[in-house]
Amino acid sequence: MSSFNPLTSILNQNKLEGPNYVDWKRNLDIVLTAEGYKFVITKECLEKPENVVDDQVKAYDKWVKADEMTRCYIFAAMVNILQHQHQSMGSAYDMLESLKEMLGEKNRAAKQTAKQEESSSV
Repeated sequence: MSSFNPLTSILNQNKLEGPNYVDWKRNLDIVLTAEGYKFVITKECLEKPENVVDDQVKAYDKWVKADEMTRCYIFAAMVNILQHQHQSMGSAYDMLESLKEMLGEKNRAAKQTAKQEESSSV
């Protein structure tokens, strides 16, 4: 990962493998908050300004740079199969929405219920 922030070692030590999604997401939030990048996972990308207004261009450029860094943190903190599945995603926001759908709390609860039903029918 990076030497920018010692908190990034949290992500190195706890790569996303699937079942650990909730803990991994919490750790990612900690790192992104410390780095000042969390805003890119809470809002979709700003539209690229068509009319050149300096403040809008700066805001867009800031978002793009933060999104690139966030994507790097996410990719570096997940197993290879998940990297491959998400490499074509357009933004960190899109990646996390996909991961949440695949691995999030509701899916985890559904899988747990299915396991319980399976073991009780034996």
